[in-house]
Amino acid sequence: MSDLRAYLTRIGHDGPVAADLPTLRALVHAHVTTIPFENLDPFSGVPVLLGAADIHAKLVDDGRGGYCFEHNRLLKTVLDEIGFTTVGLQARVVWGGPDQEVTGRGHKLLRIELDGSTYLADVGFGTSTPTAPLRVEADVEQETPHGVYRLLHDADAEGSGRGAWRQQANVRGEWLTTYRFDLTPAFPIDDEAPNWFLSTSPTSHFVTGLAGARATRDGRRLAVNGRSFAVHAADGSTDRRALETVADLRKVLTDELLIALPAGIDDALAKLFRP
Repeated sequence: MSDLRAYLTRIGHDGPVAADLPTLRALVHAHVTTIPFENLDPFSGVPVLLGAADIHAKLVDDGRGGYCFEHNRLLKTVLDEIGFTTVGLQARVVWGGPDQEVTGRGHKLLRIELDGSTYLADVGFGTSTPTAPLRVEADVEQETPHGVYRLLHDADAEGSGRGAWRQQANVRGEWLTTYRFDLTPAFPIDDEAPNWFLSTSPTSHFVTGLAGARATRDGRRLAVNGRSFAVHAADGSTDRRALETVADLRKVLTDELLIALPAGIDDALAKLFRP
């Protein structure tokens, strides 16, 4: 239980825990508003390790963040220890691209069976991470503390490689697809190849660019994209500013995204400011 206690302390959850929907909602919200999304390791040439001890040390003990494979594997470990029934899933990210585009299975999320219903939990999708679990039900708008989501079921997508389900987020009145997925279990070994590619390939956007995000408990979303820092307010407005120096970037990463920066990261951050 010591690791569970450390996790609950890390996310600031001091209430009861049980394998029920209130606990699931509380943990997802607390996780996303506390542990940031970030890719400092791939960006600085450090491969991402997916061992349970490695993830716990980085995201819990060291005050760091990570990306989907780290976040959702950590959450799965916690939920399993509490007594939830969980299954890992993989998704094809289409966020920012054509809705029907077939991409690789490069995103991890969780399926939870609870009281006769199926839910999704995903605490590692950057600026569009849902801050509440979503019930797996088609064509139903679902409110979260940070926006409205829905799931669409594409019956004709079975076997197409596109995934039978689509998750969509409502962004300023427009429904945008985040990723496509199906409910086929993905086991830990299935994470190894996409994680290796995303954290080491010179063509991976996690290797070539810097990204970071955290939702706040007052309904905002904070995002770093290279040298740009954006604050997305609950009313849909965005305040964006350029970061002019490594010191500016460090301050945003530590004070806003709440990342305990690793030693030696300045050399990697300086790449963003070179001509």
